[in-house]
Amino acid sequence: MNVAHPSPVASTVSRERIRFGILLLPNFTLTAFSGFVDMLRLSADDSDFSKPVRCAWSVVGKTLAPVRASCGIQITPWETFDEAEPFDYVVVVGGLLHSGPQADDETLAFIRRAANEGATIVGICTGVFTLMRAGVLDGHRVCVSWFHYWDFIERFPQANADMLVADRLFVIDRRRISCSGGRASIDVAAAILLRHFDHATVQKALRILLVGEMQKGNAPQPHPPGLEPATHPKIKRAILLMEQHVGRALPLEELACKLDLSPRQLERLFKAQTGKTPQTFAKHVRLRTAAWLLTSSDRTVADIASSCGFSDASHLGREFRKQYGMPPVAFRDQRTGSASDDKESEEYISASGAIS
Repeated sequence: MNVAHPSPVASTVSRERIRFGILLLPNFTLTAFSGFVDMLRLSADDSDFSKPVRCAWSVVGKTLAPVRASCGIQITPWETFDEAEPFDYVVVVGGLLHSGPQADDETLAFIRRAANEGATIVGICTGVFTLMRAGVLDGHRVCVSWFHYWDFIERFPQANADMLVADRLFVIDRRRISCSGGRASIDVAAAILLRHFDHATVQKALRILLVGEMQKGNAPQPHPPGLEPATHPKIKRAILLMEQHVGRALPLEELACKLDLSPRQLERLFKAQTGKTPQTFAKHVRLRTAAWLLTSSDRTVADIASSCGFSDASHLGREFRKQYGMPPVAFRDQRTGSASDDKESEEYISASGAIS
């Protein structure tokens, strides 16, 4: 499948248009790409002709060889890096992390060149991993999906908790924009377009896509494992923050401040929604993460204890026995014996982290 080029009328349109260069990485997520580019298409014209009047977009690549999405559909770039004129925005769309090649040196160089020329760089889904490799995120906050948070920490150990944001849909930090992916690509596209166009223009595009109102960047990401969909947004964000800071338990006062609540308000709301205090739930999050690491890695118990905010292996062992009824080593041995055991372990860990 190839994406059609814009109408030839594009050559006669004013250069005042906002120019977007879209870079698709191998095994990119089709939803992230299509949601973003459809917001551009529907906001670019007053009528329903999808002409690039207000903004223009181009799919760029190292070569014109098709790029395969994670679902198998292939998109052919419209122009190469060398052919493309400077862009106002360069949007890097990622997808699968553990399958196929990563961005090559020419791609990283193109991103760095665009950043040096003053373009705003946008990372969607795992596109932020490539931006990090390109070295264009220094001093900026970065939004990652809660699902890929630990992958990011593993690949970029220099990243710290203050830099990473895994509890929001997207983050706009000066000329760097990062988005958790999926449906949020529509929301971040809308936020970008509102920088340049009136609200009615952007709202029209959202309604055509049957989205309604856009989600703001500080809206929480969809609930992680163990959360009911109806959970209060403040509590969703609180638990995402707990997972993001699993190596350092956030004091109640600091957690409440991040949520614009008083500690007393947070405790009342948390107890009403989960039946647990924030401190108790945070400990369960840390134990659930430790259980996952035991079954998905060969890291030592002492290393896992340190990563999950326990003082040492003995501390983790005591708390782990209370939660799972066995020491960490026995849990690992029992749960990693076969593929079926692995599946059972995932279900067990997910259930153990569920809200009671």
